[in-house]
Amino acid sequence: MTEVGSVYGGALFDLAADEGVTLEILEQLQVLSESFLQEPAFVKLLGAYSLAKKERCKIVDESFAGKVHPYVLNFLKILTEKGYVRYFSHCYDAYRVRYNQANNILPVTAVTAVALNDTQSLRLQKKLQEQTGKTIELTNRVDPDVLGGVRLDFDGKCVDDTLSHRLDSIRNMLNHTVL
Repeated sequence: MTEVGSVYGGALFDLAADEGVTLEILEQLQVLSESFLQEPAFVKLLGAYSLAKKERCKIVDESFAGKVHPYVLNFLKILTEKGYVRYFSHCYDAYRVRYNQANNILPVTAVTAVALNDTQSLRLQKKLQEQTGKTIELTNRVDPDVLGGVRLDFDGKCVDDTLSHRLDSIRNMLNHTVL
């Protein structure tokens, strides 16, 4: 995350928190983030210095006025005016981090060889909630290379209880064993 993302995303969160609209803003930022990923040319257009700031802001108005919260609209205009619209995803990430902190949410990615079914997901989510005391936002990513077991990625940490990790540990132990 960049400094621009932290500063602007954090400022938007503070404003939304003061007004009690953090969830509404988060949902709209998420939709915009996904849309911008699908249409990178639009972000490039908003950041094009060959267009005057006024024209770029007019594009933002015509595209989003009445469709998003006024704070989100003004936020997009500020990023466009400052030439920071290319950092939108960083701002969204910073906003999401602040939202999660404020609401005691811990995003966790469970990496497995096959997709978890609903029962497995709920059990894992419940167990993690009991251990952390936080609301768990669980996502499952399938990676056939793990062979079996689960790796949990959260809060910059990795808890690896996969078969491939265990096999690597055994391999390393055998490689360092003197016979």
